[in-house]
Amino acid sequence: MAPWTFFVVVGAAVGVCAAILYALLKTGLAWRLATDIPNDRSLHVRPTPRVGGWGIVPVAVVAMLLVAPSLWCVALATAFLAAISQVDDRRGLPARVRFAAHLLAVVVFVVLFPAAAPWWLLAALAFLMIWLVNLYNFMDGADGLAGGMALFGFAGYAAAASMGKHPMPELALTSLAVAGAALGFLFFNFHPARIFLGDAGSISLGYLAGVLGYWGWRGGAWPVWFPALVFAPFIGDASVTLARRLLRGEKFWQAHREHYYQRMVRSGVGHAGTAWAWYLVMIVGIAIALLALGRPEAMQWTLVVAWGVVLIFIGSIIDLRWRRFQATLSRQPEVGR
Repeated sequence: MAPWTFFVVVGAAVGVCAAILYALLKTGLAWRLATDIPNDRSLHVRPTPRVGGWGIVPVAVVAMLLVAPSLWCVALATAFLAAISQVDDRRGLPARVRFAAHLLAVVVFVVLFPAAAPWWLLAALAFLMIWLVNLYNFMDGADGLAGGMALFGFAGYAAAASMGKHPMPELALTSLAVAGAALGFLFFNFHPARIFLGDAGSISLGYLAGVLGYWGWRGGAWPVWFPALVFAPFIGDASVTLARRLLRGEKFWQAHREHYYQRMVRSGVGHAGTAWAWYLVMIVGIAIALLALGRPEAMQWTLVVAWGVVLIFIGSIIDLRWRRFQATLSRQPEVGR
């Protein structure tokens, strides 16, 4: 495939997504489609349209249908999840309805495109894909964060799908289209955000991160650990936070402000500083993942474990900063006394 094809796909994805979102803002339609109203668990203080999915999803779906027809099932499932999530953005849906939609999209995909692997491994990967769908939604709460993760994560997919022993041009082009759309979205989402991703965008991106990761593993573009390492910061933050809430007997599906990225924003790092810090972590992790490709298996898993240890260390630093911040607040005199 000609190199210029990749530039055309990226340029078109950036331009189309940005144009859609600009039009939604300019016409005022963005506010009527879905608006985020701040509450005591939000990191924001003013109402903001959450219509990022209206720019990202059409680009991703059309790109798959045009440049990767073998991914027709993924395109249809992405559109389906975006439609369900848009209803949730506007009116709210019960958790069981949302989960049923996520489960259906993942299970149908795995059944239609099984890999030559034991059933228990496919079941485990299906569970992880469902978790990715939901954790991406959990992690969409700070300006520029989820969009940046999509930009770098899917760019990592594209690089691996085009440079490995078993290149997959369709997967590379699809991943580039998603990364380009994420960049178009970031023009409006980086701090101070004028548009949020919304469930239609975050659920769709989580689904694509999971199924495209599975597709690349199934086609031999990368080992099974590669997608997890690419999106490790998101997976680690959401998983540790969920485990803590479950251990405390809390309802994990309810909104809260306990994620690592939320603690960073609240403790003074701010939206922009938090986004840049996470971008750096994401880029380093993806570079390690790409470096590990083609290496002996023992070296691959050594790098995976080593990066996991680094992420745990980073998390402990954030926890320590948060405890010091809380201690400082507790020592401050109450207003009016």
